[in-house]
Amino acid sequence: MAARDGDGWIQCRCGGKHWGLNGAAGLLLIRENKVMMQHRAPWVHNGDTWGLPGGARDSHESIAEAAIRESVEETGINPEHVEVLALFSDDHTDWRYDTVIARANTDLKTEQWNTETHDIGWFEISEIATLELHPSFAKTWPTLKDLVQQLIASDSL
Repeated sequence: MAARDGDGWIQCRCGGKHWGLNGAAGLLLIRENKVMMQHRAPWVHNGDTWGLPGGARDSHESIAEAAIRESVEETGINPEHVEVLALFSDDHTDWRYDTVIARANTDLKTEQWNTETHDIGWFEISEIATLELHPSFAKTWPTLKDLVQQLIASDSL
């Protein structure tokens, strides 16, 4: 197993402090026009909010590998039930968060959550904006929502 070298904070030019020395990645899973959301544990950064499972990317990982690894750790999903469809990058020049948009097949289950996860829910696209969202996810959700709706409309999902 390769060393975990991505954990750590970056002070970004945008003025924010971000987790992930090599950037970070998360997984936006869609099934039957619903999105899987993670209710983050109160003790984590921006805790007690809803967002995507994800975290720091290690230097040897692809974006999809990091997003799926973090999702397995936080929600217990089986990667065999995930099909990657698209990628969205929130690029800050010296740091970025990549969202992997993927289809979850009907066999996907969330089991063995780690302590970063308080709850998991599947929400209609129209419901997501009504949740108490992680601040960074809230900023990117309008763009992500458009991408998800385009994928649905094009029958990619």
